Amino acid sequence: MSTPTTTEQDNLQSRLPDPIQLFPEMASIAGAMSKAIRNGAIPETTIGLVQLRAGQIVGSTYHTVRQTGLLRKAGETEERITAVASWQDAPYFTDAERVALELVEAVLTPNPFGERVPDELFAKASAHYDDKALWTLTLAMSQICFFIPVALIGKPIPGKALGKNYSR
Repeated sequence: MSTPTTTEQDNLQSRLPDPIQLFPEMASIAGAMSKAIRNGAIPETTIGLVQLRAGQIVGSTYHTVRQTGLLRKAGETEERITAVASWQDAPYFTDAERVALELVEAVLTPNPFGERVPDELFAKASAHYDDKALWTLTLAMSQICFFIPVALIGKPIPGKALGKNYSR
C-alpha cells in the first residue's frame, strides 16, 4: 500500500464548495464556538486531544489530519498524538485527559446496554473538572460534532489551510 504523493494530494477534490461561500454566517458561528471553548477552563491540549479522538471515532481523515497538525503546532509530542487512538493503555496522558477521552468516546459510541454517559462516568469527569470546565469540554465536543457532517459529506481536502481546503 503506498502513501499518496504530494501530486496525488494536490489532485484531491472536495465534493462540495466551501460552505462559507453559501453561508457566510458560518464564519462567525465557527469563530464564536472557538472563542467559547478557548476560555481557559481546560487546557487547549485537552481540547485538541478530544477533537482528534472524535475525528478518529467517526472516521474523518480531514479532522484527524487537521487536529494532528494543530497538536503538533502546539508542541505536542508524536507519542501523545499517536497514542490518542489507544489512550486506554498508553502511559502519556493525565487522569483528567483520560476522562476527557473516555467522555468523548462515550458520547460518540453507541451503548446497547444503557446510557452513553452513565452517572459513574459523569462522576469521574466531575472529579477532574468543575462546572465551567465540564461545559467547556462538552462544547469542545459539540464544536467538532458540528463540523463532522461537513467533513464526511463535503469532503474538504485534508492538510489544506482553512479557506483553501475546498476545490470547488
